[in-house]
Amino acid sequence: MNAGTTGQRIDTEMLDFRALPAGCLAGIISLTSPLDACRLSLVSPFFNSVASSDAVWIKFLPADYQNLVPASPSVSSLKNLYLSLCDHPVLIEDGKKSFSLHKRSGKKCYMLAARDLSIIWGDTPRYWSWNSVPDSRFPEVAKLLAVCWFDIRGMISTCKLSSMTHYRAYLVFKLTATVYGFGNEPIEATIQLSGTGDLQRTVFLHAEGEDVQNDYRYPIEREDGWLELELGEFFNEGGQDGKLEIRIFRFNGRWKGGVIIEGIEIRPN
Repeated sequence: MNAGTTGQRIDTEMLDFRALPAGCLAGIISLTSPLDACRLSLVSPFFNSVASSDAVWIKFLPADYQNLVPASPSVSSLKNLYLSLCDHPVLIEDGKKSFSLHKRSGKKCYMLAARDLSIIWGDTPRYWSWNSVPDSRFPEVAKLLAVCWFDIRGMISTCKLSSMTHYRAYLVFKLTATVYGFGNEPIEATIQLSGTGDLQRTVFLHAEGEDVQNDYRYPIEREDGWLELELGEFFNEGGQDGKLEIRIFRFNGRWKGGVIIEGIEIRPN
């Protein structure tokens, strides 16, 4: 120990973390974050073996991950499973939802497929068609042909989401070359949690002209090539099995078409 003006400090050169039991060090690392664990694995081969161990990464996975993700012999460790779930969402509930993890926090993310949404006139071929496209994670997407009543709702149980977490909801979609009726047309988006009032905002699916503001009211392009439009945000306290309803709608008599709906994604801020 070296004396200092404000007391004594520990000489870090005398510390040897290798003297700690691996289980003790794993317990300490598991109290950090997935990002911290990945950084610590670069310190030394010893730290890598501990920071990459299942004893650490099981703490970063959701407690119910085995009920959500089918067992796969190709996944060699829980760290690899975690990273795979961050980069490659898995389909659940007969392909009507996808599940993934937020890479930095390990919080749960879901996307509700178009088939899991309530779409007004969605089963009427005159107004909507259902197609398979190669760049969608789901077996089918919904293509809007023509409606004047645009109304889409999605619901999920809040117990599926991570507790004490701020979430945002996004409409994931594409615009066709023949899109019409949405140009700078205000669309209403609402989010409602059980027992609370609606959180409402105005959004735009299709930006036209030079008066477009660069903010979240308009779509932005995702890494997967789809567009996403932020519909709103909410805080999931957890502890109760409530319902979350997300809705986007517009009915003003103006006909609209040329939008392909993949789903509604719910992910942490």
